[in-house]
Amino acid sequence: MQSERPSRPIVLTMGDPAGVGPEIIAKALMQRPEWCQRVLVAGDVPSLKRAQALLGAEPEWVEVSDLNAWVHVPVGAPVVVQTCTLHEPVSWGCISASAGRAAADCIAWGATEVLAGRARALVTAPIHKEALHAAGVPYPGHTEMLQALSAAYAGVPLEQMPVRMMLSAPGLRTVLVSIHVALREAIAAVTFDQVLETLRITADYFARHGLPQARIAVAGLNPHAGEGGLFGREELEVIAPAIAAGRDRGWNVSGPYAPDTVFMRARQGAFDAVVAMYHDQGLIPVKLMGLEHGVNTTLGLPLIRTSPDHGTAFDLAGTGQASAASLLAALDEAWQTAARSPGPGEL
Repeated sequence: MQSERPSRPIVLTMGDPAGVGPEIIAKALMQRPEWCQRVLVAGDVPSLKRAQALLGAEPEWVEVSDLNAWVHVPVGAPVVVQTCTLHEPVSWGCISASAGRAAADCIAWGATEVLAGRARALVTAPIHKEALHAAGVPYPGHTEMLQALSAAYAGVPLEQMPVRMMLSAPGLRTVLVSIHVALREAIAAVTFDQVLETLRITADYFARHGLPQARIAVAGLNPHAGEGGLFGREELEVIAPAIAAGRDRGWNVSGPYAPDTVFMRARQGAFDAVVAMYHDQGLIPVKLMGLEHGVNTTLGLPLIRTSPDHGTAFDLAGTGQASAASLLAALDEAWQTAARSPGPGEL
């Protein structure tokens, strides 16, 4: 247990208050009390107290008005800033505009604090895309919202801040060339520019966070990585040239490797990360390794952002049965990444 609070906390956003976010936050802080010293929760105080009471604990949240009061809170107490407005508690497991707006306001506040250097990283509890849409939020999810907020903060057009998703489980990290698109569109997205951009974002991320020569493996698109053109020519005409261009830039990239074995080799320690060509190619092996410990990290942002690798779980909300394991893994990942690249108020 730490004897004092670090000068800059991790900001942990509440997520959709109708989902499991508030209760997995309460559960995580109960299971690992040391996180009370490291985390400032951006959320709705009544929603968090309701979740803590659901778990059979007395609500002991300390509410502060802003991040400046963080270091003055007694050690051991969970700390929250009221960063959204809910006029009444939302119903667990129900989509609502008020819940979507509350979740978006918490994300915007947390991102601003991290971008300004007042907090060291952002960890986000799950949100619901339909609730965001109902609230009139012009972004489908966390990634797009954080990309827009970061680009605006940096004063650059959105297209100048491309991002990628990295999913990780113990022993395996996978970065995706494309995410939530139809499989036909995902195949079409395997272009020289898209693959090279993914390699750049991946190499830059690891270089900024203490691993300048990260071993990045690249999966092929086709079975057996095309078998010399017998099963498709994307490896020969697109992926291999992008890898060669990446090596010319000094990145430690190799491949393309057969998709059915490269993830196993990474798990055995041969690589630090695997670049996958599309969503299911990369996420099936990660989730097979253990969804309960999965972490989603957004690469390409000027801030550290992780989240649990699961959704709002409306079917479990309000039951107290949701696991905090993935959230704790996301907190660990954010803290360790920040430790490798400390900024103001370093560890």
